[in-house]
This record gives sequence, C-alpha cells and structure tokens, in this order.
Amino acid sequence: MILCQEEYVTGCYWALFDGHGGPAAAVLASNILHSCLRGKLEEVVGGILAPQPPMHLSGCCICPNDPMFVEEKGIQTQDLVIGAIEAAFQECDTIIGQEMTATGQTGGCTALAILYLKGKLYVANAGDSRAILVQREDMRALSSEFTPETERQRIQHLAFIHPRLLANEFTRLEFPRRLKSEDLGQKVLFRDYDMNGWGYKQVEKLDLKYPLVHGQGKQARLLGTLAVSRGMGDHQLKVLDTNIDIKPFLLSIPEVTVIDLEQQETQEDDVIIMATDGLWDVLSNEQVAQLTRNFLQDNRHDPTRFSELAKLLIHRTQGREDDTWEHSSAENVLVSYDDISVFVIPLHHKKQSRNFVRPSIIG
Repeated sequence: MILCQEEYVTGCYWALFDGHGGPAAAVLASNILHSCLRGKLEEVVGGILAPQPPMHLSGCCICPNDPMFVEEKGIQTQDLVIGAIEAAFQECDTIIGQEMTATGQTGGCTALAILYLKGKLYVANAGDSRAILVQREDMRALSSEFTPETERQRIQHLAFIHPRLLANEFTRLEFPRRLKSEDLGQKVLFRDYDMNGWGYKQVEKLDLKYPLVHGQGKQARLLGTLAVSRGMGDHQLKVLDTNIDIKPFLLSIPEVTVIDLEQQETQEDDVIIMATDGLWDVLSNEQVAQLTRNFLQDNRHDPTRFSELAKLLIHRTQGREDDTWEHSSAENVLVSYDDISVFVIPLHHKKQSRNFVRPSIIG
C-alpha cells in the first residue's frame, strides 16, 4: 500500500472477514476495504507526514488551519490514522449495502484488519474475530469481541433514544431470565442501559415482551437474530416474521488498538495470531500462545514454520494432532464445526525492512 509517491510512504495490511448468511458480504469486503482504507489515508497523508515533536513543545502542526486546537487537544498522527480506519470501515459498509441491494444478495460479515504504518500497528476489529500478540515471555490480546452481551448498554441506549426501532415487539430491559405471565406484579432483577449493577422492578405487561438482547455466551442474540453487534452488511436483515431492521443496532465502526513496534524489542519468534471466532471457541488465548511458542521453538529452522503453525492451530480445533485424528475417547477435547481462518504474522523482520514478510494464511 503506497500512500504518497513523493515521500514513498508504505504500509502493510492484513484482514479477515467472517461471513454469515452467505459469503457475499465477506467477498465484497475483502475486495473493497483496502481501497477504502488507502483513500481515507491519502486524505490525511499531509498530517501523517508532519513532524511530531513531543506534545509539550510547540510546532506540532498536523493541521495548519487549526494548529492551536490540535495542540490543546493533544491530537497526534496516530489519531489521524485511527480516524481514517474508522471512516474506511464505514465507507466499505455503505458500498456493500449498495452493491448487495442492487444485486439482491443478503448476508453480512465481521471484519478484523491490521495496518502497519510508520512503525505502528493498528488493529481494527468489528465483530468477534480476535488477534493476539505472542512473545517469548508474554501474550497480549489486541482486540475485543463485539457481541450483544458485550455491547448490551450501547444497544439498550439506542433503543431508549429511538424506541420505534423495537416496533413495540421487544423490551430494551435485561432480566436474568425470560419473564412469564405469572411474573406480573412480582419484583424481579433488571438492568437498563445506564446500569452496570442490578436493581429491582415490579413486572409490568410491557416487560413480558421478547428482550432486545437474549441468551448468554455463544447463544446470545441481538433481537433474537444475530450473534454479533458489529460488522458489515446485513442491510436487508430483518427480525423473523417482522419488518424490524437489525442494521440500526449493528455498527460497522471498529475498535482500534495501537501498538508502537518501534518502542518494543521484537524477538525472532514474536508473532501476531489473527483468527476467526471458531478458533477461539475451542482454544483460549493462553493455549494458543503456548502452542505457538512450543511449535516455533521446535521448528526454528523450518522455512515454512509459520504456515505450518497456522495449520496446527486449525487441526487442534478439529480434534486432530497435526494430520492425525486424536482418539475420540479423549476427555475434555473441544471440537469446532465453524469455518476457521488463521493468519500468522511474524514481526521480527520489521527492524530490517519497511516491509513485513508475507503472512502465513490458512483458512
């Protein structure tokens, strides 16, 4: 990705798209997002190239028209990159909606993207895929999943501001269980959008409606329909047997985490693992990190070790040890039946070159 020919500003980009309701949205996103991202970065390339003195010094001028306000608010180059990423996700989602409406296609996808630019990694996540950084002595989660449970308060608040979105079919309040007619008049625990804790309320008839967010864990659903709360597509998705749109509750804006690689001493086996939710349903961050360390240590001289590691991680989610099936009688062996894609991105080449080696991708 080249942003400015004069300065030869280059960046590296990786992305995973996990489709649901069909592959159309994921395919479109894979073909569109990088172009949207490049366009949005080009719009702010002047600010990206501006010199960045320490914030306590004057002279920071990433926006010549508003230098005073930029300095007062502590706006830095990385903030422009984050804004460009957020805008690119939104633009991509809009284009997907237009294309799929025009062609009569349906479905959506989650999106996890990583951008390397000027010594920093930007990890942008909209959905339930995940990225972790694995180092010799450490492991760090680089993204958080967005599900109806994790975004309960945002979703409830939107319903509070725009109650028409519920079409009088749902209640925005959360209860520990689905209420029944015999609960009318009883005191039960509840939570609203402005509550982290729980309170009591007397059950009214309106409380018997289907909850806006229902279920727990992997069974949690938004409006009884969708298991994620951020992503792209799903512009035509409606609640079953109703005219209620899911899209107003489904954000395309990602959460962006920034890692300054120039401030870190990367080792030969330091890698980023990007994977769709099927991997993480079966393996924890710690299990993936330990498998990664052990495998890379044992295969230090294998030039294909990163792609082989990606294969190993997928095999482990299918009850397999490398290419051999484990005994079906093995206890505590979890198996995923979801489609899984895994990227293994080695970091140790970044000191020698502006470009990373090609990531190992298995899916």
